[in-house]
Amino acid sequence: MADVKQLETQQLETKQPEPKQRDVQVAEIAADTLVFRSRSWTRLRFEVEYARQRGTTANSYLIQSSEVALIDPPGESFTDIFLEELQQHQYYQRIDYIILSHVNPNRIATLKLLLRLAPYATVICSKPAANVLRSAFANQPLDPRAVPEDEALDFGIEYDADCLFKLHVVRDEDTLDLGNGHQLQFRFVPTPRHPDELCTYDLATGILYTDKLFGAHVCSDEVLDAHWRSLSEDRRYYFDCLHAAQAPQVEAALEKLALFTAKQYAPAHGPIVRHSLSRLTLDYRDWCQQQQNRELNVALLYTSAYGNTGTLAKAIAQGITQSGVAVRTINCEFAGSVEIDRVIDECDGFIIGSPTLGGHAPVQIQTALGIALSTATKNKLAGVFGSYGWSGEAVDLLQTKLQDAGYRFGFEPIRVKFKPTEAELQQCEAAGAEFAQTLKKIKKVWMPRQQVADAQSDRTAQAVGRIAGSLCVITTQQADRPLAMLTSWVSQATFSPPGITVAVSKDQANALADLGSVFVLNILKEGRNIRRHFMRSLAPGEDRFAEVATHPASNGCLVIEEALSYLECTVESRMECGDHWLIYARVDNGKVLESVGVTAVQHRKSATHY
Repeated sequence: MADVKQLETQQLETKQPEPKQRDVQVAEIAADTLVFRSRSWTRLRFEVEYARQRGTTANSYLIQSSEVALIDPPGESFTDIFLEELQQHQYYQRIDYIILSHVNPNRIATLKLLLRLAPYATVICSKPAANVLRSAFANQPLDPRAVPEDEALDFGIEYDADCLFKLHVVRDEDTLDLGNGHQLQFRFVPTPRHPDELCTYDLATGILYTDKLFGAHVCSDEVLDAHWRSLSEDRRYYFDCLHAAQAPQVEAALEKLALFTAKQYAPAHGPIVRHSLSRLTLDYRDWCQQQQNRELNVALLYTSAYGNTGTLAKAIAQGITQSGVAVRTINCEFAGSVEIDRVIDECDGFIIGSPTLGGHAPVQIQTALGIALSTATKNKLAGVFGSYGWSGEAVDLLQTKLQDAGYRFGFEPIRVKFKPTEAELQQCEAAGAEFAQTLKKIKKVWMPRQQVADAQSDRTAQAVGRIAGSLCVITTQQADRPLAMLTSWVSQATFSPPGITVAVSKDQANALADLGSVFVLNILKEGRNIRRHFMRSLAPGEDRFAEVATHPASNGCLVIEEALSYLECTVESRMECGDHWLIYARVDNGKVLESVGVTAVQHRKSATHY
């Protein structure tokens, strides 16, 4: 098989046909090692981490040595095409081990069919993952012949009348010798989101199989990260969605993995990391530190029976982190009372999420609630959410207990029946942002007088604040819904072609994330109250444009009819500048809506806030 460099050269030189919606790309990435990239060229799911709509890959790896190991079969979205491709390779019938970095229902669906193709394979995973597998096959008995009384680590599970598979639980620092120098070393690196996380290092190739670390949701023909600079925004967005809320645990995982001399990172999603390995490692450490150094932080505690409450927690956490507030996520099922007590004591606000099981909240959530009621001071902001199948009493319990204790809520309690829809996840993200903004307002109220005096004496900030800007509203589209941003940080940048620059805060930058993104710059008229409408916070699920007269521009974005004029723009370049992104956009079209009137201008007393 041609090596990766030759493969990618051929792909660049040959005109490729229009890609399929789903396919599997196979390439050799090291000696005896293949990657199977199950690719979706469109957005795979509607969860927040896929919102950039760049597609994704589910990466599986096959090590073909004296013994054969398959690492991380994909989820059920790719089951059929993955197994069809796997059967084209002679080694599939000789698979000795199936290594699972983490377990979820989607992967179990593929595992069941895979074990029919490789019936003698041993499944390898961490102890928490093994418990999930036990529950998944609970309707079938364990084979007593495979469970020695004095050894609970190796056992078989019978999931069909004629199919029994072996399961082996590995501990941290365990090893597995596949022959020919391919000695695999395992590291247990649990996080709240993936409490069963297992990373694997191959001594022969120097490949570190990192699963959810160092990935990106982007689909392309490039197997490696040769053009890694173009991946920077996708990688940061992936980190913010998956790892920002669990930064302490990610940092601990990085310390454990630093003991390996890795030549490549083989993640679950996106390109193999070879050319930017050191850079991306430093970025992860820096991003973790940024999260932990933020002035405000929120404790987000939850359990999730079927994954639905966990999905809500991810969306809420995303809204909080995008608003510049740190989140510490705790899965109470895997956290002790001491850890929960410490996190609640150190936070500025806390949010508790729970499923409803048999009309009640799980014991772990009742314990966390008791700790919160006894630990958290009454000036801390609170929030509750949860999913349910029939009644939803758990959310009512949380709300009533916290309300009776005198806590103030940062958003209206969120109740979602069964699996959340895209609209409901957007409401959760908006609720997280609302919680963060309320926290910031409270922080200003409780700020010590000395800090206020220091801020007022900041002459530099006052001087910079005297720079006035035209007050505008940027309208754009994201996930087929209109978005709006009020800004005054706009300036003409070029004559020919006409172009503008806009500075956008990082929590809003995803709306203009991609080169080629289009938007409308609505320039407001002095003396109208439309600005106030775009300054107020939205309630979860509220339509920003419900009471505003608009019509679509030729690029599909909304024109505000009360604006003085508008410009239709296309993003051509972006540059990270401190706590903002500077965006250069080409002006494609424009129109003056009212010939009489002057532009609304924002005057600030300080450069430390809008």
